[in-house]
Amino acid sequence: MAKRVVPEADRRRRKPTKQGVVLSDRLIVETALRLLHEHGREGLTVRRLGAALGADPSTLYRYFRGTDDLTLAIADELVGRAMRGWRTTGDWRADLRELGLRIYTAYLAHPEAAVLTASRVSGRANEIAADEAVLRVLRSTGLPDPEVVRVYHAFIDQTLAFAALDAASLALPEKARAADEAVWRATYARLSPDTHPNIAATAPLLVARMNHSAYPTALDMLLDSAEAALRGA
Repeated sequence: MAKRVVPEADRRRRKPTKQGVVLSDRLIVETALRLLHEHGREGLTVRRLGAALGADPSTLYRYFRGTDDLTLAIADELVGRAMRGWRTTGDWRADLRELGLRIYTAYLAHPEAAVLTASRVSGRANEIAADEAVLRVLRSTGLPDPEVVRVYHAFIDQTLAFAALDAASLALPEKARAADEAVWRATYARLSPDTHPNIAATAPLLVARMNHSAYPTALDMLLDSAEAALRGA
């Protein structure tokens, strides 16, 4: 059964933990991000989190209904970090490009958290603010709302999909990631043009590109499509 979440005002009146800190939603989320970085997704447990905070694990249920509720809070924190300092300039394309790169970068700064949260919809304040901002920028172009929503959908899903894909690679053990990256040079670049003419013809280009994220390219392609729709409208 889900446990009652104590209002924020009541939480602030709690005594400091054994480590001399007063618990808050934000402190718990930041500690969870650190544990994900240090121990991976399997290491994020209520018991380990309580130990890191110097608090009884059961105390955490005064702030979150469970680990899934905490996961949604982590997702919202990553979006919030992306949004901090972002301002519109009046150039809709530049604004969306910057915001997409900010969200992508914020997630990749915490690969384990990104893999855990990129597929989730939190419905929390930062996520809602980001969605409102993207829709505001797109609607300012004069595109009809069905087209606005089509581009918005592609923009959000593409950003989070690339964040999850690239974060999963970063979250691999270093040896496994290095082995994957070496395949392009060690295998693809050595294929015979007699058996694989197209790979052989493009091998140097593949080696140069394939170990880097395609997100900036994909983002520009999406914005090109939106710009073409705007010209057509």
